[in-house]
Amino acid sequence: MSQPILDRKIRFAIVGCGRISKNHIASISEHAAHAELVGVCDTNPEALAAAVKETGAKGYADIDLLLAQCNADVIVLTTPSGTHPGQAIKCAAAGRHVLSEKPMATKWDDGVRMVRACDEAGVHLFVVKQNRRNATLQLLKQAVDQKRFGRIYMVTLNVFWQRPQEGYYDQAKWRGTWELDGGAFMNQASHYVDLLEWMIGPIESLHAYAATLARDIEAEDTGVLSCKWRSGALGSLNVTMLTYPKNLEGSITILGEKGTVRVGGVAVNEIQHWEFADKRPEDESVKAASYQTTSVYGFGHPLYYRNVIDVLRGEAAPEVDGREGLKSLEVLVAAYRSARDGVRVNLPLEL
Repeated sequence: MSQPILDRKIRFAIVGCGRISKNHIASISEHAAHAELVGVCDTNPEALAAAVKETGAKGYADIDLLLAQCNADVIVLTTPSGTHPGQAIKCAAAGRHVLSEKPMATKWDDGVRMVRACDEAGVHLFVVKQNRRNATLQLLKQAVDQKRFGRIYMVTLNVFWQRPQEGYYDQAKWRGTWELDGGAFMNQASHYVDLLEWMIGPIESLHAYAATLARDIEAEDTGVLSCKWRSGALGSLNVTMLTYPKNLEGSITILGEKGTVRVGGVAVNEIQHWEFADKRPEDESVKAASYQTTSVYGFGHPLYYRNVIDVLRGEAAPEVDGREGLKSLEVLVAAYRSARDGVRVNLPLEL
């Protein structure tokens, strides 16, 4: 890996100036003492002009121009998911670190190629999983790691959101396509899929159903996924983008031998039940961890960037690197294979 950057600010450039890019712009600004945005890039002239006006960073009409002319240390990919692999490999070849929004890719082989390319180039590949930094989930993860649940018996995750045809899918041709986006599992529920492995552990096998019930898209707008973990725990992930009339719930419930917890709200932002056989001082911080939000993105992006900056300054290890990103991509790809072929899929996909 390259030498730590300690004598100047770390330079970031953002490729893709759509809705999620605003979270990245704000996060870089929040860390202005150690980071700066030096470039923005979009093939849409209007989106690019708006980003240049907002940030004051130099604009580039395509990624090749950016890589040739911009001195950014890190290229942030907030483009359609299916374009991440090709762009990440270009960035790695140019000696730049890569920060990819979720999911890192839409195909398993593409994700593996991204990791390999960054390894060979000696650059970091970061994959955004900002929900892990939410205060509610940090407390839950701590309880799992401390084995406060005893043996975990059942886990249920619900993502009951609303994505309208005209107000969302019709806003960009790539949305809901297999090649560039995927469906409700891969796009909207990606962070909840991440919780299956990160929170509970390795999955032994899964079975999924997916359906396109109401939206005019290639991929699914609704799906259910049943899991068996290697620990023996059973669980499910239930997802739909058809909730009437607006986003209702993003939740995780864990039922164990010695504990029961439900984190709900619109986006795992409220600890609604917290009960364990043992009592600990941190239980008092449960109420303070809940927060109000109308955003399904949560407030984890600035905390995620804190880790990225610390890594590049040589002060920390990556919280979510490419290999960690592959774990949730593996579950997603397995779910789609199961739904397509009507079979149970065992993990890992490759041995």
